[in-house]
Amino acid sequence: MSTRTLISPAQLARPRGKRLYWVVFGLVVALFTVVFLGPMYWMVSSGFKNTQEAVQTPPTLVPESFEPDNYSQAWNVMDLAGLLGNTLFYAFGALAFQLVFDVAAAYSLSKLRPVFGKAILGLMLATLMIPATVLVVPQYLTVLDVPIFERNLLNTPWAIWLPSVTNAFNIFLLKRFFDSIPRELLDAAAMDGASPMRTLRSIVLPISRPILGVVSIFAIVGVWKDFLWPMLTLPDPAKQTLNVGIYSLSTGVPVNVLIAALTMASLPTLIIFLIFQRNIMSGLTAGGLKG
Repeated sequence: MSTRTLISPAQLARPRGKRLYWVVFGLVVALFTVVFLGPMYWMVSSGFKNTQEAVQTPPTLVPESFEPDNYSQAWNVMDLAGLLGNTLFYAFGALAFQLVFDVAAAYSLSKLRPVFGKAILGLMLATLMIPATVLVVPQYLTVLDVPIFERNLLNTPWAIWLPSVTNAFNIFLLKRFFDSIPRELLDAAAMDGASPMRTLRSIVLPISRPILGVVSIFAIVGVWKDFLWPMLTLPDPAKQTLNVGIYSLSTGVPVNVLIAALTMASLPTLIIFLIFQRNIMSGLTAGGLKG
């Protein structure tokens, strides 16, 4: 069965059709390159400009005053090393909790089939329709005075870790991937005497590395880019994340130095994406394959 395209194969085979195709293709690629890489280039290049040139209108395409010391000054003045360490600690802590609890929840819903499992999954997915800002006040009141335990979690890592544990989207991704694992593998393990926990540890997790990589990246980036929640729950400057710390210390800092700090704060997540982009795509599409 033939597929319909914008340009028919007969038109594409003609010289005029080929030229038109490559011209349109080149323009689309150039447009998307400018749209996505333009702001990134502006941010990096503005970090090398002096204060006057950084706020100049219209902006200069190439820095006329090249000042690489702006980056070292931003690193020292804004204490990016300490803020980066705090953010990494919070991000990998949230990652550890999400891998443990989200994998357990997804495996239970997919393979153990508990009573009312579909209803539980539906309620989890329903939480994705609730705007995150609506949950800020009840979550803040909860960490301010945790029920039963009566503990104040402000200025502690638990204020970041606990709200990030139950991520409905990650549980759904994991469940979809676990659904694609052949049931015969689990039945064979059960016949050999493996418990559900042993099956999860020895069979399911080793073949789930692509989706685990995707969930790991989502967990790290989610903590890395969050601003409002860390600003509310981590008022102590010594315990703030990268985004909140830069915002708190931005008063009185030159614009070019501030832009240099923002550039360095953006680099880790960009590097992670460039390195693991194949894993992200393969993990997101693997759950749709059966057998």
